[in-house]
Amino acid sequence: MNIQDTDLNELEFPTLLSEIAPFAYSAKTQNAILNLKPIDRETAEIALKKTAEYLTSFESANAIPFDEYEDILAELKVLPIENYRLENAGFIKIKTITEQIGRLQKYFPTLSAAFPILLSEVSALEFRKEIIEKIDKVFNRFGEVKSEATPTLKTIRTEMQMAKKHIQENFNRTLSALASGDFLDDIRESIIDDQRVLAVKSVFKKRVPGRVLGMSKTGSITYIQPDSVVKHQFKLREAEEEEKKEIDKLLRVLTAEISVFAPELEAYQQYIFDLDLTRAKAKFAEKTGGILPKINPHKTLKLREAFHPLLLLRNRAENKEIFSQTLSLTEHNRIICISGPNAGGKSITLKTVGLLQLMLQSGILISAHPKSEMFFFENIKTDIGDNQSIENHLSTYSSRLKKMSRIIREANENTLLLIDEFGTGSDPELGGALAESFLEFFYEKKSFAIITTHYTNIKLVVEQLPAATNAAMLFDEHSLEPLYKLEVGQAGSSFTFEVAEKNKIPRFIIRSAREKVEKDVVNLDKTIVKLQQEKFEVEKLKSNLSEQKESVVDKKENLKKLNDQLEQKLYNFQKLYEEEHRKLQFGNKIEAFITSYINGRSRKELVKDFVKILEQEKFRKLGADKDETKKLQVIKRKVTQQLKKVEVIEKIAETNEKLETQKKEERKLWIKIGQRIRIAGSTSVGTIDEILKNGKVMVNYGSFKTQISSDELERI
Repeated sequence: MNIQDTDLNELEFPTLLSEIAPFAYSAKTQNAILNLKPIDRETAEIALKKTAEYLTSFESANAIPFDEYEDILAELKVLPIENYRLENAGFIKIKTITEQIGRLQKYFPTLSAAFPILLSEVSALEFRKEIIEKIDKVFNRFGEVKSEATPTLKTIRTEMQMAKKHIQENFNRTLSALASGDFLDDIRESIIDDQRVLAVKSVFKKRVPGRVLGMSKTGSITYIQPDSVVKHQFKLREAEEEEKKEIDKLLRVLTAEISVFAPELEAYQQYIFDLDLTRAKAKFAEKTGGILPKINPHKTLKLREAFHPLLLLRNRAENKEIFSQTLSLTEHNRIICISGPNAGGKSITLKTVGLLQLMLQSGILISAHPKSEMFFFENIKTDIGDNQSIENHLSTYSSRLKKMSRIIREANENTLLLIDEFGTGSDPELGGALAESFLEFFYEKKSFAIITTHYTNIKLVVEQLPAATNAAMLFDEHSLEPLYKLEVGQAGSSFTFEVAEKNKIPRFIIRSAREKVEKDVVNLDKTIVKLQQEKFEVEKLKSNLSEQKESVVDKKENLKKLNDQLEQKLYNFQKLYEEEHRKLQFGNKIEAFITSYINGRSRKELVKDFVKILEQEKFRKLGADKDETKKLQVIKRKVTQQLKKVEVIEKIAETNEKLETQKKEERKLWIKIGQRIRIAGSTSVGTIDEILKNGKVMVNYGSFKTQISSDELERI
């Protein structure tokens, strides 16, 4: 992909990454997140699916067994060095990361349906249990070398324990012997160089045999190691030196043994880093409501209830309301031109689409409705600079032209353009004309674009282009408060004079300004406002009706399912009752046979009657099979009837098509110049001035004219 750093910065992508980085365990992973850039489609799709899989684990009772870890990069660098020795902590880190891989390889297969990609990646690793076994053979759970690691080490440590025991016993014996006299100071003993020493009064130091190890600052106390301890202390020191040599030798051998597994350990470390990054992205998605949209191979983008993730976090922290946006871009509707008053949310809409597209192409889940659809662009070009600094004000127009020059050179059918305040920075008429030419160029290049503008000529050009659409950020006409809702399909008014009046600009100035502006322009703006308000009300009513219809359909389906379930239960209960009743009757007959036999009835007669009962049961069984056959025949008849119903429905559809054709023929008769009409659902009445090609007509509303499809008109 070819996306410049300036475009990434304008869409606040680095800021987004800085919000994700803290979720990573490792500093290296955090750095990798901060340097994320859009990648190729195949790699991005895998990253998105992995993140979505990890995200589902947060909702599960069985969390993925992945915890904080220490990386082994430093150990991997020195492992190949011949005769090198790792420190104790290095071996423990290697063991821990290997155990981590082992746990993950046991976990993912138990939930293979939920984690197909995560399972395939961890399964590709070759788990070497020998690494853990070799380290466990040498180290205990506290990271200390075991005495049983080698026979020599065990012998040395036994000698050390004996020496320590003799030192303890002999020192205590000497201390007790001297305590009865006046040789020792009040403190009696002290520690010097990790050795117990007697605190002897300096005047008696020659009377206590032993090795002098020091004196107090005042010189009143001499610290003496008794003769009975010196010999054993030397033995202990020798044993400690031998222990160090033996451990050094042992760990060098272990380092050489572990170095054989260096390729596997490198693979473990790389996998852990990647899983850490995936987890961090999943934690961010959990915080912002991130989802994996449908990724189209064709050029169709449909964002539903999309949020700007940074604004979402900011407003949530401040307990402010945030508004979602819904829009779509396809090959048949490539350009959206958003108009409307300032502070209505136009720029945020641009940034929302751009940032979500960057997130998707970088393998990060987006904040939108799960039924959203997206596709991948090769280029994303932006011009959303706020130009608020003094330096920028000195050359705003020039800098914007330079950006536009770069965009023109690189724009193609795989480019997404996001341009704010399209055409501003120069004389309104001249700048508007230049912007109009830019727009036509991008349209011919088949680029996808979302632009914002206040220029009427741009809105009119967009209205004439089949694959371009006007859109407006809705504004409440009465309160003059922004509604932050994007309405696609109509141009928006800038509410210039209304907003000025609300901000307490004197009325005589506003009246003067109105007089200076051409009457037609003001009337056009008023008409746009009126149409916008009417359409908003119609859409609101349409949305409510749609919701009510869906609710009724859902309730009807639920009631039908409940009814079917109750009928099935009733049938099962009836069948069970009949079966139990039959068994009871049969049991009563058998009971009667037993009573008769006890009362002396002949066996021959009893057998004869019993055979009759068996014959009756046989006949009943055969009858039941016939009933099943009859039921199958009934079902077959019902299926045949359903097929006939389908034929009827097809005939009704065919009739409806004929009626629709008839309506079109009738419409042709009354669609003529001078006919008074209105748009379906609107109250504004106009007159047909001209009949155009492609089923469109030119409608005159008195203050302005507009093109519209004749199918949308009603005859007055």
